Formats: sequence, structure tokens, C-alpha cells
Amino acid sequence: MVKRPITLVCWQLAGGLLGWWLGDQRGVQVGLVGGALGWLAVDSARGARVLAWLRRADVTGTPKIGGLWGEVMDRARRALRLREQEAVDSRRRLQEFLSAIQASPNGVVLLDPQGRIEWSNQTAAEQFGFDLQRDMMQQIANLVRDPAFTAYYNSGGRGHEIVIQGPRSSPSRPVKLSVHLHPYGEGRKLLLSRDVTAVEQAEIMRRDFVANVSHEIRTPLTVLMGFVETLQNLPLDEDDRKRYLGLMAQQAHRMQTLVSDLLTLSRLEGSPLPGAGEWTPVSVLMAHCEQEGQALSAVLGKAHALRFEPAPAAEIAGSPSELQSALSNLVSNAVRYTPPGGTIHVRWRELTDGRGEFSVRDTGPGIAPEHISRLTERFYRVDRSRSRETGGTGLGLAIVKHVVQRHGGELKIQSTPGVGSTFAIQFPASRLRAVSRGTTVPPATESLAG
Repeated sequence: MVKRPITLVCWQLAGGLLGWWLGDQRGVQVGLVGGALGWLAVDSARGARVLAWLRRADVTGTPKIGGLWGEVMDRARRALRLREQEAVDSRRRLQEFLSAIQASPNGVVLLDPQGRIEWSNQTAAEQFGFDLQRDMMQQIANLVRDPAFTAYYNSGGRGHEIVIQGPRSSPSRPVKLSVHLHPYGEGRKLLLSRDVTAVEQAEIMRRDFVANVSHEIRTPLTVLMGFVETLQNLPLDEDDRKRYLGLMAQQAHRMQTLVSDLLTLSRLEGSPLPGAGEWTPVSVLMAHCEQEGQALSAVLGKAHALRFEPAPAAEIAGSPSELQSALSNLVSNAVRYTPPGGTIHVRWRELTDGRGEFSVRDTGPGIAPEHISRLTERFYRVDRSRSRETGGTGLGLAIVKHVVQRHGGELKIQSTPGVGSTFAIQFPASRLRAVSRGTTVPPATESLAG
């Protein structure tokens, strides 16, 4: 600041000396005024350059100016650089924040005071069926037309969440969304959403499971209680007593089988996956299935035509008891549901890609397409009255599904009503190996559940 008046005085002195050298006292006065005007012109030119530079806001193209204006420009340049760096940092932090929201498994939608979409992450777009390009600044109420959501939005949310049906939901694949509105800023709202389809289905399955277990146990208990009361209160001859005791034993066996199957499922879900170090000959598994199938068919008095193709010279890695349980359950189901005199064809074959397939084809009543996807659910029954006649617990295919998954396989079901069904288990090639015909065969292992 001191240099500025000194510079002005210097310009005036120079002008005065020039005027004195060129003329008289009047020339000195003119020189002083001319020096001041010259200094003012140069200073104004510097100020104009600084102003033009500020208008461009170009930090890189800085003119070289000395004096006060040069200091002003240096300080302005540092301020601009600092502001530009802060803007870059702010954009970077905003981008990181938006990237984090984009990666969120939950949907996030920002709404302006008029309820228009200002921003949405990809998850919310997929859940609500938004088009991120087309639907920006569109009314949320026009895009989500669920009546429950409309009423919830109009009420302001009121601090609780609701569950609505997803726009892409269908009877075969239901989709449930939980939505929650949070006010923020000046009239704006934050809409959070999450897919609760699995949670809802798990809750339904839990309720159904408890109800089914209660029903399955209550039915034989009711029969047992009735027979016990009869034996206690009525004088019966020996034949009636034997018949009642036989029926009681049958109901007790039914409950025992149910409990055994439930324990099997619990053990399968909670135990480590089977390793690949224990090998079992396929012929042993097939022989055991044939013995059980023939015995069950004889007990039920159905006289089936059971056809077992010769087992290949191969071994499979995994838990012998689990594998035997899965294969035996498929054969037992075919025996139970195939009418008397029907045909049941069982075989093991190697697929072209090296996988092994165990299949059971029957000439039973068949299964309608809408039931096939639910057959492996616990206690799911296509026809409850027919299931009661066969004596099954409704857990066999659930056990099969778990065993197959634990061994990296795949369960395939094909069925035509009035023609029959084919249940096949395909095991990965990594769990199979060929053996010579002279290999010693170990004894059969017991299955997990009957």
C-alpha cells in the first residue's frame, strides 16, 4: 500500500522535471498534472487487465502485473484455485456418495416438494419400474399406482413403512416391496424401498410349517386318544383288541416317521456339506432302492411292474446315507402314487457331459403344471386325500431337494396328468468315477428316512 503513493509521487516528479526542462514554472505545473494523469492511465490499464482476467476466471492464463494490482491478482488467483479445488473435492465426495447409494441393495428416491423424482438409484428404478432417463421430474404418484401407496403418500408417511405389491409382480412370481417416506429439507421427501419378497415368503412358510406339523401330529394323536379311550371303557374280545392295537401302532409309526423326517431335514440344513472323499458304488444304491421298492409294493398290495436297469460300473462321492435316502424317496413315492398294476422304470445313465442321472418314471396319475414348482416344499400336497391313503409325510421331496443341493446336483421333474411322471436327479461329473467290474462292493447303508 505504501508503494502506490510513492509511485504516484515519482510519476509527478518525473513529469515536473520534464516540464521544468522544457519550459518555465507553468511547464512544471503541467508536468506534475501530466505525470499524475500518466500514472492514473497506467494504473487504470493494469486494473482493466485484472478485471478482464477476473471475468475470464482463468487461473492458468494469469497476466504478469506488478504493484498493488499484481498483489490483488495473486490473492484472487489463490482464492480461485482454492475455490476450484474445493469444488473438485465436493464433486468427488458427491460422486462417492451417489456411488455408495447406487450400490445399496435398497432403493433410494429423492422427491422435490411437488412429489417429482429428482434422483433415483438403479435399485429403486428396477423395483418400481422407473426409466432413469425418461421418468426424471415425473410425479411419483403417477408412476406407482398402488392404492395403498397412494394413500400412504398422501398421508405424508407418518413415520411408518408399508408393504406393497411390486409393479412386476405376478401370481407365479410375487414381488413385495417395503416403502418408507422420510421428510427432509424444505418440503422434500426421501423414499426408501427394499425387496421383502423372501422375508414375506419365509414368514408364510414358517406359519404353514407350524400349522402343517400341528395338523400332521394332531391327526394320529386324535386317533390314538380315541382308541385308548375305547380300550379303557369298553370290554373287547381278543380280536377287537388286536385290531385296535394294530391301528394304534400304525398311527404311532406315522408320528415316528414324521418326527424322523423332521429331524432329518434339520440335520441336513445344519450340517457341513458332504466331502468328496467317500465313494459308494452306484450298484449298491440301486440294489437297496430295488429291495425297498419291491417290499413297499408288496406291503401296499399293488403288484407293480418294477423295472430296474443294470447299474453301471461307477462310484459316486458323497454321504452314502444321504444319497440312499434321496434315491429311495423317489422310488417310494413312485410306488405309493402309482395305481395297482402300474409300471415303474428306474435307471442310472451317464449323460454326454459326464454327469450321472438317476431317474424314476412311473405310470401314475401325473401332476398338473401349476403344482410342479411347489412339490419340494415341506408338507405340500397335490391331493391331500390321496396323500393320506399312501401314508406319506409330505417331507420326502423336501429331503430329496436338500440332499441334491448338498451334493451339487439338480432335481428335474416332468409330468403329464393321466400319463405319468419322471423324477430325475443329475449329479455333477466331479462326483462320479468309473470302476472295474471286479471291485469289491461294500454293504448297503441305511437311508436317512423311510
